[in-house]
Amino acid sequence: MISAVLYRKDGRYTGYRASGHSGYAEAGSDIVCAGVSALSIACVNSLESLLGIETSPEVEEASGLLSFDLPALKGEQASGAQLLLGALGQGLSDLQEAYPGYLSFEIKERRK
Repeated sequence: MISAVLYRKDGRYTGYRASGHSGYAEAGSDIVCAGVSALSIACVNSLESLLGIETSPEVEEASGLLSFDLPALKGEQASGAQLLLGALGQGLSDLQEAYPGYLSFEIKERRK
């Protein structure tokens, strides 16, 4: 199962972490894994190329890990990042609903 978490603090998204493999199908044919990967990578790439936000993602292909924390942001970068992470969350929520048992998605509050 893929575990995906959007982190937030004070009502604002602050980071993201996804890891694991869905087990829906063999590697190369797994539409759940492909969906999570496409959403996650599109979000990171959009944060960087459209908003100029350096996310420095941690990636480990073997474990299916993609993780990043947002730096302190202001203005258009902050609002744009919130929109992109909100869209990521909506997509992951939709995938979880369509493929229960293969993806666990949640939003967690950060205490730090």
